[in-house]
Amino acid sequence: MGPIFSHSRISSFENCPKQFEFRYIQKIERDSESIEAFVGKRVHEVLERLYLFAGRGMLPGIEKVVDRYHKLWEESYDAERVRVVREGATVGFYRALGERCVRGYYVRHYPFDEGETLGLEQRVLFPLDEAGQYRMQGVIDRISRARDGVIEVHDYKTGARVPAQRILDEDRQLALYQLGLARQFGEDTPFRLVWHYVAKDVTRISTRSPEALDGLRRATIARIDEIRTATEFAPRKSALCSWCEYREICPAFADALPPHPKSSATVAVDAKSAVAPDTAPAASPSASPSASPSPSASPSASPAVPPDAVPDGPEAAVSPADEVRQLRLL
Repeated sequence: MGPIFSHSRISSFENCPKQFEFRYIQKIERDSESIEAFVGKRVHEVLERLYLFAGRGMLPGIEKVVDRYHKLWEESYDAERVRVVREGATVGFYRALGERCVRGYYVRHYPFDEGETLGLEQRVLFPLDEAGQYRMQGVIDRISRARDGVIEVHDYKTGARVPAQRILDEDRQLALYQLGLARQFGEDTPFRLVWHYVAKDVTRISTRSPEALDGLRRATIARIDEIRTATEFAPRKSALCSWCEYREICPAFADALPPHPKSSATVAVDAKSAVAPDTAPAASPSASPSASPSPSASPSASPAVPPDAVPDGPEAAVSPADEVRQLRLL
């Protein structure tokens, strides 16, 4: 029957066939990740916990949520494993970016009564065809039922770039999730696809017609056929190469020096100084102006890199090991 596909798996082939070969065919594992991906995971974790407690009628205050974010960071951060690629960026800058994402989301959505949460980090597994030869899977950040009865598929994005609406109206990932959820909720159930660009405090919404979903189904099947029949996997250079975990073994960079971006252990920030964010926390409705920040959130020098400099590509990349870990959380 072949492997189960995912949006990340297909995107890897589209972005760079050589990366796809390393990751999914040769199954070369890399025990490292970009700082952008690391920040994204910590933000996702804290928002998942937030909705879990909110659903139990135990909504925590904003400072407790931010404190949880910093604890998750400290528990998971490993300077030898997390790679900082962007020149001039510090670990502290990225940590402060994640805090700003959490604070901004909390302020915008408080008191979290916009709809009924139906699922958090929920796995979907579904076929694209009647025979089950083309199977897809994914993990959805949040599923909710809005007050008007529409099922909403939510996705959190920590990258700086907010795509144009026309790009989102053709987005594959959330529309594929809708195809999977329609088998559970019914083909005639109305859906909304919702993206939360938390670094920009921007929300975008899109819907799909039955014709658009059918076209997506056929296009995805065609792409899977292309991947299955591929015999050559040539590298494809792009701006994302600097964040690729396979750069040091990629033939496209055989003569390049240095062979791979520095790990965050070699950035001019030691692990202890990286604990403090580079920017002061934003104000929140539940914290008084005189409230003192947590020790781990004390301000320091201004960041060397503006928020807009944070790239989007690494956040979207999901390794096979990450996919397995996500599914084990369910």
